[in-house]
Amino acid sequence: MTAPAHARTSADLIRAEEPVLAHNYHPLPVVVARAEGAWVEDVEGRRYLDMLAGYSALNFGHRHPALIQAAHDQLDRLTLTSRAFHNDRLAEFAERLAALTSLDMVLPMNTGAEAVESGIKVARKWAYDVKGVPDGQATIVVAADNFHGRTTTIVSFSTDESARTGFGPFTPGFKIVPYNDLAALEEAVDENTAAVLIEPIQGEAGVIIPDAGYLAGVRELTRRKGCLFIADEIQSGLGRTGRTLAVEHESVVPDVLLLGKALGGGIVPVSAVVARREVMSVLGPGEHGSTFGGNPLAAAVGTAVVELLETGEFQRRADELGVVLREGLEALRGHGVTGFRARGLWAGVDVDPALGTGREISERLMREGILVKDTHGSTIRLAPPLTVTADELRSALGTLEKVLGQAG
Repeated sequence: MTAPAHARTSADLIRAEEPVLAHNYHPLPVVVARAEGAWVEDVEGRRYLDMLAGYSALNFGHRHPALIQAAHDQLDRLTLTSRAFHNDRLAEFAERLAALTSLDMVLPMNTGAEAVESGIKVARKWAYDVKGVPDGQATIVVAADNFHGRTTTIVSFSTDESARTGFGPFTPGFKIVPYNDLAALEEAVDENTAAVLIEPIQGEAGVIIPDAGYLAGVRELTRRKGCLFIADEIQSGLGRTGRTLAVEHESVVPDVLLLGKALGGGIVPVSAVVARREVMSVLGPGEHGSTFGGNPLAAAVGTAVVELLETGEFQRRADELGVVLREGLEALRGHGVTGFRARGLWAGVDVDPALGTGREISERLMREGILVKDTHGSTIRLAPPLTVTADELRSALGTLEKVLGQAG
């Protein structure tokens, strides 16, 4: 995998982006040209171990052979019909995804934010048609420090001012309570509550894992109070935490499940709302839709993703390699790492601020051939592809130790 002689350099390409791309991202200064498995290569041919995996969109690694084959095969047959017609790939995708998640019906969409928006619409419709909430009065309870996307409605219930400032007026109908606080949730839920929408693990907030019993408590509370439990597993789901879904760590089945990222195998955008039949059945023709949602290419890749997860191999890998990750981070505690939170192959690592910001640590790791991404302050996130090996993981942790030692 070497760059062609005529290719522009990384610096050239970064400069070329500046006048023509919106500046809504601040990426690390690496220009990826090729990738395979857990490794990527820049235009100059330098190799990096990918410890971010596209924020969990690449759970199965870059260009997983089974997923690439599924895409190639479908490209030769049919890519898009719109939902004006049926296609021959969608039924199997929906059947297998519903079975995998222990739910009944699937609403296919494209991006994670679309899944969240769709889940909100389904919950509100259910509240009016089934629960009997007066029209226009349904509310949804969410958690502080959440991240569910960046559409206008979603940032309306964000507590991150950088996501909100300058984008009002905001959509009403949401109540915000502290995460991991069942008492506050109990107080917020009332007769007009359509749903409680939470991330089983808060990813963007720094991989915040709730106390044992919290998810089961949310399930019990929502059932008792007669509202829906919507679990946003767009980042935490599909093998990342050592289970198919993060809610499985507490044997919980939500009423509505939101999936995305890894569902497209790192090939095409695929997301879905998966729900109990009673909930999803509130939608009728013309009440919601997406031209590309459930397209044959997406359904083919999504089915191949589900097939990989049906084996249990990737969940086992995340669980077993998660031990290696936690042990390695524990060894760094007090040596530049002030704390961490980890479940499966997912960790938020708090670095001593005296050693640099999360951005600075990420840039130093990049120069050593390891790609991660910072979040708040001096926290970095680790989420390698589930195909990473134990040796690769230990090497990355060794590089982190080296970088922290140099910073000191």
